[in-house]
Amino acid sequence: MHPLVSDTFNEIKNKANLVRQIDLISVLKLTEAVQDKFDKHKWHTSQGVISVSGTKFINWNKGIGGGGAIDLAIHLNNFDFKTAVSWLARTFRSSLSSDIQRPCDSKPNEIKPIPKPTFPKSTFQLPKKDDTRLPQVVNYLQNTRSIPLSLIKSLIHSGKLYADIKGNAVFLLLGKEKRVVGAELRGTTQIRWRGMAPGSRKDLGYFCIENPTAKNMALCESAIDAISFFALCPTFLAVSTSGANPNPLWLASFINNGYEIYCGFDSDEAGDRLAQKMIALYPTIKRLRPSKHDWNDGLIAKSRS
Repeated sequence: MHPLVSDTFNEIKNKANLVRQIDLISVLKLTEAVQDKFDKHKWHTSQGVISVSGTKFINWNKGIGGGGAIDLAIHLNNFDFKTAVSWLARTFRSSLSSDIQRPCDSKPNEIKPIPKPTFPKSTFQLPKKDDTRLPQVVNYLQNTRSIPLSLIKSLIHSGKLYADIKGNAVFLLLGKEKRVVGAELRGTTQIRWRGMAPGSRKDLGYFCIENPTAKNMALCESAIDAISFFALCPTFLAVSTSGANPNPLWLASFINNGYEIYCGFDSDEAGDRLAQKMIALYPTIKRLRPSKHDWNDGLIAKSRS
């Protein structure tokens, strides 16, 4: 075997041995997965709901699982084995040993820092609409989430909200020229979960509750939080970042259009940390912390008072 081929194989093998034991929670956080409020072992990801136990994980929506950071990176990002190993080694380089073999007749490749990982984009698949499941969605949003019925009906009429064949609430993400580029999904049964439609491009679009006269804008972590915020503060434009994203690509356009923008991420350590990152990038943005854990909790508390 040619020595270069052998060394390249050994390099991948050694990298795999190093990255295989990376903590799964670190991988999940890097891909913007959201930890469940009620079960700390459960995470809501772009691939569905994933539960983690040590080095093992299982995707409840797809009925598949695996073990170790490499398997999880492959599952979350649609990588092949080699790409997953290289991505993990590059992303977690500071916490890994640098003693990785390289071809003896070539110079070591400098690993350059990357601001954010980029993933292969899967084909966008919008969930199939099923109007017979709409009463279930309306009941969940009105009675469980305390969202006013008039607001729910308005969203349905606008086409931004519908029910899919599984009874999930589907909130559309719109991009340029109102083109649908993704969707937030929210379970409406006793099993609480949230996710994104496969192939959603939340970097290109967002879910929002519009007020044509609004001068102020609030950024929330989910569609339900954005709707809840609007119910509490109808003079605002309320926008969901579909996860606590400190730097969505479309944010600059709102700043350039003169909106006074408030970061309304959750009242917890993660929300505060990501809000600080956003404000560091965009100093004109102000922090607006929910009085409860999130805006929906605040709306529920108000409706019961």
